[in-house]
Amino acid sequence: MSDRTRYRSVVDVMVLLHRTDGRVLLLRRAGAVYAAGLLAPPGGHLEDGETVVAGALREVDEEVGVTIAPADLEFCHLVHHRSPEGEARLGLVFTAQRWSGEPRNREPGKCSALVWANPSQPPPDCVPYTAAVLDRFCSGALLSTHGWPTTRAGGAA
Repeated sequence: MSDRTRYRSVVDVMVLLHRTDGRVLLLRRAGAVYAAGLLAPPGGHLEDGETVVAGALREVDEEVGVTIAPADLEFCHLVHHRSPEGEARLGLVFTAQRWSGEPRNREPGKCSALVWANPSQPPPDCVPYTAAVLDRFCSGALLSTHGWPTTRAGGAA
């Protein structure tokens, strides 16, 4: 048996609502939250006992009030992120091109605006993690790392 500690990580789920014109929905974070003032897709951390699909559907409903059928939610990227403070996170990114309801700000204490952005040219005020995810999403990559020392495998650092 190894003396190594089993690795554990926070799991984030994010949903890129993808319109027919190619733009994706980003939220301007506000209040006493991480990266206040910057843009990020609807999402958050997975809750105990929740599947990644259930978490993604819950987050998009809570934050922007749209309903996505599970069959319309498509996995598009996995990112292993390390924050500037050194916290490791796994981010599962999904995309949806169909949903019911009109996206609206359902959490005005945590979000100040909704912005439809071109994912291949993200606004300069994106959360760095978000900008990296959008870059890899547009390239078609399924896996990347962000915030880690550069390595030969795994994508952008």
